[in-house]
Amino acid sequence: MRVDRPSVCPLDCPDTCSLTVTVEEDRIVQIRGSRANSLTAGVICTKVARDFPDFVHGERRLLTPLRRVGRKGEGVFERISWDQALDLVHERVTAVVLEHGPQAVLPLNYAGPHGFLAYASMDLRFFHRLGASLLDRKPLCGGIRTEAWLGTFGPVPGIRPEQVALAKLVIAWGNNVTWSNLHLTSLINQARRRNGAKLVVVDPRRTKIAEQADLHVALRPGTDVVLAWAVTAELERRGGLDPEFIRRHVHGFEAYMARVREVRVADAARICGVPEAEIRQLAEWYQTLSPAAISVGNGLERNQNGGSGIRAVFALPALTGKLGVPGSGLVNGAGFAFPKTPGRLGRPDLAPPGTRTLNIVDVGAHLNDPTLRPPIKAVFIYNHNPLIVHPDQNRMRRGLVREDLFAVGCDVVMTDSMTYCDVVLPASSHFESHDLYPSYGHHWLQRAEPVIPPVGESLPNTEIFRRLAARFGFDGPIFRASDAELMDDAVDPADARLAGIPPSRLPTDRALAMTADGEDFVLFRSVFPKTPTGKVELESSYLAEKYGQPLPGYRLYESSYPLVLISPASDRRISSTFGGSKASDGTPPLEMHPEDAERRGLRSGTWVRVWNDLGEVHLPLKVTDVVPPGVVATFKGTWLRTSDNGQTVSALVPGHHADLSGGACFNDTRVEVAAYR
Repeated sequence: MRVDRPSVCPLDCPDTCSLTVTVEEDRIVQIRGSRANSLTAGVICTKVARDFPDFVHGERRLLTPLRRVGRKGEGVFERISWDQALDLVHERVTAVVLEHGPQAVLPLNYAGPHGFLAYASMDLRFFHRLGASLLDRKPLCGGIRTEAWLGTFGPVPGIRPEQVALAKLVIAWGNNVTWSNLHLTSLINQARRRNGAKLVVVDPRRTKIAEQADLHVALRPGTDVVLAWAVTAELERRGGLDPEFIRRHVHGFEAYMARVREVRVADAARICGVPEAEIRQLAEWYQTLSPAAISVGNGLERNQNGGSGIRAVFALPALTGKLGVPGSGLVNGAGFAFPKTPGRLGRPDLAPPGTRTLNIVDVGAHLNDPTLRPPIKAVFIYNHNPLIVHPDQNRMRRGLVREDLFAVGCDVVMTDSMTYCDVVLPASSHFESHDLYPSYGHHWLQRAEPVIPPVGESLPNTEIFRRLAARFGFDGPIFRASDAELMDDAVDPADARLAGIPPSRLPTDRALAMTADGEDFVLFRSVFPKTPTGKVELESSYLAEKYGQPLPGYRLYESSYPLVLISPASDRRISSTFGGSKASDGTPPLEMHPEDAERRGLRSGTWVRVWNDLGEVHLPLKVTDVVPPGVVATFKGTWLRTSDNGQTVSALVPGHHADLSGGACFNDTRVEVAAYR
């Protein structure tokens, strides 16, 4: 018999959609959107509907614990029992701790599932109690934007995405809305239809949403800060700043404007590679059209100037007084709408004082560093496919192939990274476990229950780490906490918005709105900055102390390689999730502007080699003007099976850091391209 059950999409996407899952004989046969969350309103992306059932029940699904019997990376394993697997992990990790200390153990996890429990709950309790090295996960993606937000506004939310429908100007800046923020598209369309709103897209690539824009500013990657400064300078020249709002609510105006005033529109046009007229048009519309909503995506953070670019965009509504009005401001900071209690959930107090913290971007370097003390001798890879998504793929591979590194993997399916593990533990999908879901893109809290029993011998992440904790002798109620107890630890149960209902008992057929006493969050109306000065900080003491960056800046990235390679999201994957699906079988093309192709004697359909000092990939060429001259693009997240030489686009990405958060600089990749075959 077929039954429909409510669920939530757990993937690394701002929309966190509510789902209706059709189940027959304990198998998922269909996934549709539901209306439990009024934002997602029954609409989901094609890839979730198409690929999730096979992800759960397909041939790559991990069904039992495995022990490696072949070479690392070869993917040859034998089946073992859970007791054997847990005993082996305990034996090998204990040996590492005895010889090198607990900090020689590293959890290497990220955001495969985004629920509170699967993402960071019992696992963190286990590693904190063990004394393992701490991992700063934020720099890989999103951390730069979060730090820029904290430095400018503090831990408060911006406007909810639904308010975009009230705007008369919408700017999607570095946000590939159609593929990475689907439901914002319908809100933009509502604003255009009802209010005659203008749409501006700032993105190096002509994305689907850019095709619909009234203005598409196709700037050079890494120059967003210069563009935003030039728009600000033009606004000041036009009398578009709000002196009274600035006087009352902005800190650091003169110091910030001293840098802005150094940038002429003509200079910015040359640096950014865009016409002066587009900069002036953007400034004119931003001055004259209100309400004006800006959605800042992750695209502009992926370079060494990423934090500065985001801060300069965040400054625009404060300088023009476009805050405090519904439909106006920034569609960012949604994570701060939720009453999260990470200290109760992950128990960082269990970590020994002085435990080191490693940047996730640097893990490949640390695995290959003979001077690191203590060295990393054991690694737990879960919720993550580091071989595919980390910068400098070949460096990461050299680290994972070490025979003296004991690697434990935990995943739903056999990924490229799992093939390098000594022990692989089968994890249940989120459809087989309980969880509570916040969002980093909207203001709705959702809960989900299992819709099917665990497939094979798989276990939820929480149960896997409960069993590991027991095997390591970690006793006490915090290591035996049920999933319901963990949910109740994830958010503040005393928060008035829960109306006295424990988080673990929230209804699964409707989402709970995160509001300010029943009113939408609107900066300077229902919520105010929580910075040290209580103002919007264009000159940030927080960022000065933490990163030496009181003000945004611009650094030119120089390389002997002539082309900028960007690797945006695909409509077929969520980062690398679903990279094993049939829809991701093919090798993605390299997009190149006709001028660059003609200069190299290349034509569409030709296979090309794309290389720099770090690696080389082979891709079919697509000559197109969706990218500007000097920029090439291919989609991120493909698995090694799409490559003829064991390298994907991450092999070309440098490992240096952005100005904030120690963030990854994917869009600082520089390459050359030539015919391959």
